[in-house]
Amino acid sequence: MQTKQTPLKNSEFAMMENSEYMKEQHQEILLGKEEGLDVSLYSNPEYNWLQMEQIRMGIKDKVDVSQYADPLYSYETMKQIRLSFYSSNNLTQYLERGFVDDELEQIRLALEEELPIDKWLTDDMYVQQIYEIRIGLYEGLDVSLYANSQYNWMQMKEIRLGLEKKLDVELYLNCLFSHWQMKEIRLGLEAGLDVSSYAKLIFSGTDMKQKREKLLKEKTTRPVSADKLDIDLKALTKKEFSIFIENDGNKAYAFIPWFPGNMVTEADIYNELEKRGIVVGIKQEAITQMIKKRRMNEKILIAEGTPAEAGENGWFEFFVRLDLPRIPAPLPDGGVDYVNIEAFEMVEEGEKIAVYHPAQKGKDGQNVFGEVLHANKGLEKKPLKGEGFIIAPDGVTYLSRLNGKFEYLNGRIIISNMLVVNEDVTAVTGKLEVDGSVHVIGSVYSGGSIEATGDIIVEHNVETARLVSGGNIMIKKGSCSKYDCFIEAKGEVSGNFFEAANINAGGNVKANYIMNSNINTMGKVIVSGSKGMILGGRVCAVRGVDTYNLGNSSHIRTFLDVGRNALYDKKQALFEGQREKILDELSMLEERWNKILQALPPNKEQAVELIKKLNAAIVAKDHELAELDADISRLVNITEPGMNAVSVRGTAYEGSIIEVNTIKYMLPKYVSRVIFKLKKNNVIMVKL
Repeated sequence: MQTKQTPLKNSEFAMMENSEYMKEQHQEILLGKEEGLDVSLYSNPEYNWLQMEQIRMGIKDKVDVSQYADPLYSYETMKQIRLSFYSSNNLTQYLERGFVDDELEQIRLALEEELPIDKWLTDDMYVQQIYEIRIGLYEGLDVSLYANSQYNWMQMKEIRLGLEKKLDVELYLNCLFSHWQMKEIRLGLEAGLDVSSYAKLIFSGTDMKQKREKLLKEKTTRPVSADKLDIDLKALTKKEFSIFIENDGNKAYAFIPWFPGNMVTEADIYNELEKRGIVVGIKQEAITQMIKKRRMNEKILIAEGTPAEAGENGWFEFFVRLDLPRIPAPLPDGGVDYVNIEAFEMVEEGEKIAVYHPAQKGKDGQNVFGEVLHANKGLEKKPLKGEGFIIAPDGVTYLSRLNGKFEYLNGRIIISNMLVVNEDVTAVTGKLEVDGSVHVIGSVYSGGSIEATGDIIVEHNVETARLVSGGNIMIKKGSCSKYDCFIEAKGEVSGNFFEAANINAGGNVKANYIMNSNINTMGKVIVSGSKGMILGGRVCAVRGVDTYNLGNSSHIRTFLDVGRNALYDKKQALFEGQREKILDELSMLEERWNKILQALPPNKEQAVELIKKLNAAIVAKDHELAELDADISRLVNITEPGMNAVSVRGTAYEGSIIEVNTIKYMLPKYVSRVIFKLKKNNVIMVKL
């Protein structure tokens, strides 16, 4: 006998932490919110998503979900309690008696069919036993002969089959008979044999079968006229078949077992369908073929409902390109084509950039009983977020608010000011200061200076100049100067080459070769192509270096400083300062919280509003602290001693110096295809 489920174990909590599993839970909560339901009734991580679904469906159908909203109940138990409400039945008493899952389903079906199941139900019965009693009641049989838990379900089935065929089941009602023995006695009675010679406990099922077959053979070898014996042949005609309902009432199958004399007709099938209330999707051709071609011992689909079709989800139609190649195209030598990359798209003020197409209502279906299967409406998408656009009065059309650069990053629209300079930038042009991005169609020559809060894109070259960006900097052809070129970006810096450049970047620095430059980046330095190299100068990169060649055969001194270097320490100090500031602000907010609680305004609405605002401020600071701690953790993780500090896919020449987490290593001779990393306070080489 099954009992109520026990509380969730640790292993089950581990499953709930699985990202896919939590995604399904979140989806159920999201569905409830979109349907305007009170999701607080099931927004509990102790519910798995299937349990959440049953509670959500109950709330949607306005049933008393408190009767089954308990994490201890399986989703199947929840489902049966929910379904019972629709027929005004109450399964609570059966739940209290310990019945669960499929057992409750059988009880619910019996109650819906108004069968007196309670008269025969005992607490120690399990699902298959309850099924046999329900089917017997449904067919009007005298279930008192087998509705007893002393019989297992297989014994019950043999007695029920005997009653269906109006056999003298008294001959095998002894519960000491196994179901195999009962079956042999039943088959003997069906064949009109005198079973008294073997219907005894001393014979096993195998013994009984042998004796039954021997009696049957003797009977068939001595044919006797039916008229002489005054036998009603019609009464002996066998008609045994079963109809199964599956897929939540959407499909009905027929099964006709094979044995001599089983003469099921189409009329028998149709009568049973009518009796069971199956009225939709009856497959007449399948029934005809099953009978005509005697397809026995085969499960045949004879009725199928129309499934509900979920509505189409909401979607955005964009009128600007979202698929601009953020990664430059590769060149034959393995380098990348910075010259021809299309880095952004321009839009004009009032230009239509997107239209939202709302979710569509689904199409209802029907199960084989003619009951309506309600279709779910498609899921709506959240409005687009970002800046630089407005939503038209129709609520679905997105328009650009300004002339500028369009970007779609991480699900956000960013339209920012873009100054297009259709000439070279020189000392004569003067210093350009732009709130937004700058696109220089030409080059930036000596004395040229650009400061932008957004990106800076230069189509050609940069010489002795100064570029400062709040975003990324891309110099398509490259930069060449005499150490008087200063490039600073909060994001990424990229270009075909950098020679004698001073670069400070928050993100990666990418090029096809770098020569005699001074580079400081919190990211990684990546040099592509079989001719790519880092030669001379100093590269300080927290996340490491990936290059084809390092140095050259002339042994020009090339210094790489990666991992926990001075740049890392500076960033750590900045993080610590920010953390201390947030902690001080949190302390002040909590102190104010305590003071307010001691002296709340007399007006209740004002008091509630004040508490809400202060609580929101504390929560926001907590989030800010959590995000900062995540940044600190990421910074530590990317500089772990096991990191692949420097990868050289070609040749690393002597004269190169590599420093990893302040541990120095000077190459004594050239090596090919190696990784430099830290192990036990030593810089080691590992072959690629």
